[in-house]
Amino acid sequence: MFMRLFDRRGGVSFTLGRMRAADSITVALIDDEPAIRKGLGLVIDGTPGYRCVGAFRSVEEAMGSLGRELPNVLLLDINLPGISGSEGARLLCEKYPALQILMLTIHDEDEHIFESMCNGASGYLLKGTPPGEILGAIRDVCQGGAPMSPEVARKVVHLFRKTGPVEKVEHSLTPHEIRLLGLLADGYSYQATADLLHVSINTVRNYIRSIYDKLHVHSKTEAVRKALKGRIIF
Repeated sequence: MFMRLFDRRGGVSFTLGRMRAADSITVALIDDEPAIRKGLGLVIDGTPGYRCVGAFRSVEEAMGSLGRELPNVLLLDINLPGISGSEGARLLCEKYPALQILMLTIHDEDEHIFESMCNGASGYLLKGTPPGEILGAIRDVCQGGAPMSPEVARKVVHLFRKTGPVEKVEHSLTPHEIRLLGLLADGYSYQATADLLHVSINTVRNYIRSIYDKLHVHSKTEAVRKALKGRIIF
């Protein structure tokens, strides 16, 4: 499944040796497959600006060790021995409120996605996502984003559309901000959005902050849900 982690596609450098720079993004992962733990660890440690600080086979193992060097981001599978990843997201968020959790799993069923996001996960990627995109998602979630595989983003939009009647939402979003919010709802990353709109990624971040302020929310998931329920986007 992750054999391509060991080649040079996706723009990923595989030079071994850990980045110890203070500004490196620290990452841990929980997956019961040894090959995946090893492959992801090599990709993370072999890329400048990233550092792997732990690889665990279960939520229980991580709960006892993760705090020794709490990472910025945790990559978390769902189908694990013992406590499931979706339940683990809730337990880990309660124990480590500053931890950003990014689901990385083969499961794309609505109930797994919904439970994981409700339990505190900040993003949801499917296994098979190219290594370069996984690294981009790790950085994105550190910068306040909520990265999702496009297939997952569509399911999340569908779930939100089914959550209830239209709510009246007072807002002062500009047409440009509404278009940007629609792209994020469709699963575009900050960088992909910037490329499509022909602006810098910093400009996208400024728009995002403005959207959050105007909608009185604090995350992409909240913003998309509110915009869909208020029919600001469709």
